[in-house]
Amino acid sequence: MDEVELRDLTRWPVVEAQLKWQDDLVFSVAGKMFCVLCVQGPQAGAISFTAEDGRFLELAGQPGFVPAPYLALARWVQLPVPSCIASGELRALIRRSYELVRARLLKKVRHELAD
Repeated sequence: MDEVELRDLTRWPVVEAQLKWQDDLVFSVAGKMFCVLCVQGPQAGAISFTAEDGRFLELAGQPGFVPAPYLALARWVQLPVPSCIASGELRALIRRSYELVRARLLKKVRHELAD
């Protein structure tokens, strides 16, 4: 999945994408990250996202997935080569990441973001 596909996929309410740390396109909802795409450098093309506690361990143990550098303690996984899984599965994982982060927002913020 490239940048264009990821931007098209994440056209959900109040999602913003910003280039951060020089190499990463960070997708956020209400300022909280839910997905990161490395757009340049040695990790270019790698996608990272958050997962539920139990699912994090499952995903991190699957071929193609690794605990996300710097974010593994927050239950983030990384796909260094996203094409190693079906695009539908990747889309579902990214959507779930968005839902998890959105659900953790303050109730007041969630209410303001109601779609």
